[in-house]
Amino acid sequence: MACKSDDPNGPSDISGSVAFVKTIGGSLNDSGQSIISTTDGGYAILGFTQSMDGDISDKSSEDFDYFLLKYNATDELQWSKTYGGTGDDRGRSIIQTLDGGFAILGTSSSNDGDVSGNSGFQDYWLAKLDTSGNLQWQKSYGFQGNDNGISVIQTNDSGYLITGVLDVTASGGAGNTSSRSSERHAGGDYWAVKLDASGDLEWSQYYGGNFTDTPEGVVQTDDGGYIIAGGSDSEDTDISSNLGTYDFWIIRISSTGNLIWEKSFGGSEIDEARAIVASGDGNFIIAGDTRSNSNDISNNNGGADLWLIKIAPEGELLWEKNIGGTDFDVARAIYKTQNNGFLLAGSSRSSDGDVSDNKGQNDAWVLKVNSNGELHWETSVGGSNIDFAYGVTELNDGNIIAVGDTTSNDEDILENKGFTDLLLIKLQN
Repeated sequence: MACKSDDPNGPSDISGSVAFVKTIGGSLNDSGQSIISTTDGGYAILGFTQSMDGDISDKSSEDFDYFLLKYNATDELQWSKTYGGTGDDRGRSIIQTLDGGFAILGTSSSNDGDVSGNSGFQDYWLAKLDTSGNLQWQKSYGFQGNDNGISVIQTNDSGYLITGVLDVTASGGAGNTSSRSSERHAGGDYWAVKLDASGDLEWSQYYGGNFTDTPEGVVQTDDGGYIIAGGSDSEDTDISSNLGTYDFWIIRISSTGNLIWEKSFGGSEIDEARAIVASGDGNFIIAGDTRSNSNDISNNNGGADLWLIKIAPEGELLWEKNIGGTDFDVARAIYKTQNNGFLLAGSSRSSDGDVSDNKGQNDAWVLKVNSNGELHWETSVGGSNIDFAYGVTELNDGNIIAVGDTTSNDEDILENKGFTDLLLIKLQN
């Protein structure tokens, strides 16, 4: 653990210190992809599991299912459940809904069990749960190809916006409910699907170009519209100013899905946005990684750095920060804290620069920055194999929970239960 500044966001002698590290799973592959703090002071984790033994008690086949775990404020497991069918079903994003239940989104290739309405190889699959994790309703959205659900938010009208990738080639251009042109789109595009409170479709639109466009995060704006952040290597159709191989590609759309503006940020190499959050002052902070050292990137520390940018509502770049060492360091999630700092979760291969304590090939990495993006503290957790963090949240008491997955069984990882285990980390703030 390293503290990098004397910023007042917390006591530097304990900030980021590890309270516990746990592995959860069975003899096959298990992963934690998303975590939220819950209104009762606890937290809920969504991921996926292939196991049907060990910590997984309600599966009878080795296909992947959504995997949801609910903990209370004292880190006790209250319940865990799996959801899916006989195909490959992988949970990616969870929110707590206004009624205290949950909405879980990911990708499904099933059309049986809990899943119905599959239209192709893979669809977005959204399930609405009650407070105990019981399935209330579920819906599939997609067409003939690989359509991957990535992010879900509850909107200010109590509905939902779900975003991910639409296989426009396989859909034959289907996926826009308006008359917006689908000419020259190919491959995978950003796909936004607006639903009412019951999951019924209100509108859907896709955005992108002829190459690979992957949205990773979405926030609702004060006017009822949305900003979507991800990565793109396209340079045509909706993309007007590609800077390199991949860019942070940020779009703002209206409440009905009309494209208001689009901006590319990055340099001449690979830059991919992974998460976005409202900064609390009317602006937005976007986290991801960069391999560039040109254009918008002022300083690259090594192979790939965690890259943070702050933008205004109209897309103006307000500041940018690189964090990392001489190897590969990335962010996968960002969360605004109670004292206006920001938590980041990702992974690091570095053991120098801003990274103080790498354990092996690739560690789960959790950081805190202040409101200006300056590093306050960072902590690496892992063993000698591959360890990732994909989600992070702050609890009501100020402590921090991060989730991901691990293949290690040494150093910080006391037990490996199978091929890949869900990784659960608690830190002091």
